[in-house]
Amino acid sequence: MFDYNERPDLAPFACTSAASKGRKYPEESSDPRPMFERDRDRVIHCAAFRRLEYKTQVFLNHEGDYYRTRLTHSLEVAQIGKAVALRLRLNSDLTEALALAHDLGHTPFGHTGEEVLNQLMQGYGGFEHNYQSFRVVNELEERYAEFDGLNLSWEVREGILKHSSPHDVPTRILDEFLPGVVPSIEGQLINYADEIAYNNHDIDDGIKSGYLTLDQLKEVELWQRMVSRVRERYPAIDDKRLVARTVSALIGMQITDICETTWANIQQYGINSLDDLRRVNRVLVHFSPQVEQENMALKKFLKEKLYRHHKVDKMRVKAEHVLSKLFEAYLKRPNLLPPKYHRRIEQNGVERTVADYLAGMTDRYALDDYKTLFETFERV
Repeated sequence: MFDYNERPDLAPFACTSAASKGRKYPEESSDPRPMFERDRDRVIHCAAFRRLEYKTQVFLNHEGDYYRTRLTHSLEVAQIGKAVALRLRLNSDLTEALALAHDLGHTPFGHTGEEVLNQLMQGYGGFEHNYQSFRVVNELEERYAEFDGLNLSWEVREGILKHSSPHDVPTRILDEFLPGVVPSIEGQLINYADEIAYNNHDIDDGIKSGYLTLDQLKEVELWQRMVSRVRERYPAIDDKRLVARTVSALIGMQITDICETTWANIQQYGINSLDDLRRVNRVLVHFSPQVEQENMALKKFLKEKLYRHHKVDKMRVKAEHVLSKLFEAYLKRPNLLPPKYHRRIEQNGVERTVADYLAGMTDRYALDDYKTLFETFERV
């Protein structure tokens, strides 16, 4: 019989399901799919993944059906991650599982929601979305009779905990997941797939919204270099197609740069196994110095021109108000929480339970809940 866990196509430093440290709860199954493939599928079918469709990336969900959400962002991260994984002969199933799971713990209203919950939870352990993603897959999802959570493999849970981006605050790493030790190359890869995805789709969404213009983008050297390449090939191209082709070219260039730089690092440090990686304990996945510098300039531009745009700031103020008021209300009257959360109060405390409830909300549900809750209070 063909063994799905045998992967002669993978590099010796790639993770394999056959060598996985396994699941928290042992499972007996006749399912022939490799462990990481099953992990990816469990993520896709969980409730937290579906809710990402209505969670903000930059623009509120109801502002238009064109703009990216946490769901479409996660799909784009998976696409970019898989492209790199295949070129470097890494485990694409593990890469996809990590990409699709990396934002499961994100709040409504984008990074503003996370900042607000973190402030509200000071004194109660704080709030950080990577650790919340870990809690979602480890305990908060309710799908199986035998255990809470999704019972994902050790490698996926480690990658979720150790995911980081420029937006993230440090995550508390549990002892069993080797604090201070770099994650697998697949885990490292997600950090940059995430960054490539959100930088490029924020440009696209920013232009579509009118918050950014092509004239403004002329000051970004990396963007202009890609624009010149596209115009050279398609001299008569219109602006709409120019943006689409330039974003595509930029993503392609950054994928190539990541692959070449990572491969050079693998050779330089003699990485021939996962044990070598843990021993060397270095981040191998990153941009080349030139592309890193250009990418930093692009991020600075987006921060100044898009993320601090006055209309985005209005959304931020609204999000702060809504989440703060909801947190205060449920803290005072936890009996208003859905019944399943009542059982969690005893285990996690009322503050953490309220934070779990709010973090699991979509943008739309948070706004509706705010309206319903305070209308109820006014009638009482």
